[in-house]
Amino acid sequence: MGVVMGSEHRLGRNLVDDADEIEAEAQELGYVLTPDPDEVSDIGEATGENWRDFPEIATNSLWIIGSRERTGAHVGDYHGNFVPQIPFQAIRRFTRPGEVVLDVFLGSGTSLIEARRQGRHGIGIELIPATAALARGLVASEENPRGTWQEVIVGDSAEPATTEEVRRVLGGRGRDSVQLIVAHPPYHDIIRFSDHPDDLSNAPTLEAFIERFKSVLRATYGLLEDNRFLVVVIGDKYRNREWIPLGFYTMQAAQQVGYRLKSIVVKNMEGNRAKRNLENLWRQRAFRGKYYIFKHEYVLFLEKPGHS
Repeated sequence: MGVVMGSEHRLGRNLVDDADEIEAEAQELGYVLTPDPDEVSDIGEATGENWRDFPEIATNSLWIIGSRERTGAHVGDYHGNFVPQIPFQAIRRFTRPGEVVLDVFLGSGTSLIEARRQGRHGIGIELIPATAALARGLVASEENPRGTWQEVIVGDSAEPATTEEVRRVLGGRGRDSVQLIVAHPPYHDIIRFSDHPDDLSNAPTLEAFIERFKSVLRATYGLLEDNRFLVVVIGDKYRNREWIPLGFYTMQAAQQVGYRLKSIVVKNMEGNRAKRNLENLWRQRAFRGKYYIFKHEYVLFLEKPGHS
């Protein structure tokens, strides 16, 4: 998808046969190495056996995205939607073709467009009817070479009635669960998306925003298959000259619901025209205000534990 996902240093030997020597060299270079897993996960297309066949799937925690993917239905006109490269990575890494992706803050439908492209089924929940209609149109305009289905539900992801509608859609398709949940909520009140009182961008306080977000995760937790992933895409904000770490607050909310944190990815887009045009202005304000410029968002990968 024309994505540069950070820089990955490659050591030019057999990774399995020379593992001990490679690990020693990596530690000398300052790498923090994760342990070899006790259990092998094969929930996605790429596995510990065939991983060389998937060079497009990122495995590091720093994603540098050159520019937004804009082919097909990925038009990028809806203010506040996320770059398609994020659902592309999550879907390819943690689902297989024919599985189901659920987006609980659908917006203009980016994740369902990407699910359609990658041969996955999809359900999207959108609170605002006009935005849901926009998403339906964009998703329908994307080619569907594998004949998958995508459904858009108008509703509040925190409400039981919406959860029941998702179950109805799944049941009608012979399914009882989804294999990936994508959550890209508003970054509290940075962008006001509507006047709807249940819109998270209208939450009166930070505490109310976090509680409402947690309610969405609780309501949809039972829809996700065990040992599968919730992906939260979130950025931080400033308020009253103080950095507000929305990413960490939402991560903690997901953990309190029952998810366990597997990875934190830091994403930055370098090719954003607005960022380039405002760089000098932001740099001056950073010096005047004693802060650092926002250039990143978090992509949080959280796993739903299976029953022991």
